[in-house]
Amino acid sequence: MLDHINDITNFLAVASERSFTRAAAKRGVSQSALSHSVRALEARLGVRLLTRTTRSVGMTEAGERLMRSIAPRLAEIEAALASVSELGEKVAGTIRITAIDHVVDSVVWPRLEGLLHRYPDLNIEIDSEYRMIDIVAERYDIGIRWGDQVEKDMIAVRMTADQPMAIVGSPGYLAERGLPRTPQDLLRHNCITLRLASSGGLYAWELAHEGRPTEAKVTGQTIFTSVFPMLKAALSGHGLAFLTADMVQPHLQAGRLKQVMAEWCPSFPGLHAYYTSRRHPTRALAAVIEGLREPESA
Repeated sequence: MLDHINDITNFLAVASERSFTRAAAKRGVSQSALSHSVRALEARLGVRLLTRTTRSVGMTEAGERLMRSIAPRLAEIEAALASVSELGEKVAGTIRITAIDHVVDSVVWPRLEGLLHRYPDLNIEIDSEYRMIDIVAERYDIGIRWGDQVEKDMIAVRMTADQPMAIVGSPGYLAERGLPRTPQDLLRHNCITLRLASSGGLYAWELAHEGRPTEAKVTGQTIFTSVFPMLKAALSGHGLAFLTADMVQPHLQAGRLKQVMAEWCPSFPGLHAYYTSRRHPTRALAAVIEGLREPESA
């Protein structure tokens, strides 16, 4: 029975990472041992769970069904085991968090850093992901996203106030190309774009004017998959970027960037930390959630 659970856990790790190499590193086992474990599970079930090529690992229909059905149950077992350990006095264990890199840098790490000194038996694993993640299926304890991206069946805790957005460019770029005033003007500018990890498409800037939302399907010479290089490209004069106001504020104050079309830039719902409503928070999870909570509402 224990071998079965171990094989299932190994399968879920490979399914989550889409890679035997990354899953083996995360599980702390050899790649060959992991492959043998998954093949043993497939042999017992009599179906292929994963599709393997030299470059990638995918899931079959049977693999998808097994992951959807077993991952929540395994999470419940882990939560039950953790609740037993809660009878002790320590805040201990590993809490896995998924958030985008800018949020980790500006909000998550500054708020959690002190917890690690306070609770030496607490471990925190932070995964910087831009794709929308099913935290139950991929076995994260906490997801961090904008408020409108949190699924309704999750318990959510506000971390920040609503976040204004800003369209910015360097003074040199704007002097050369002129000031855009409408979304149509943006189509004639060199815009620094973001490729969405979940869909593979380019992010359309979500603008609004006098309460009416509109999308600007901008293009440009540069496409990135995270916001830090977008900021660097804007600072270097390569075009306009659409970023959170807190990220660009120091550069606006220093004169390295200028904001344009402020009346077209909406605010996004604040950041929220969320976790599944099906689990009772352990001491470790509760401590991390409390550490992430918006200070004014703590």
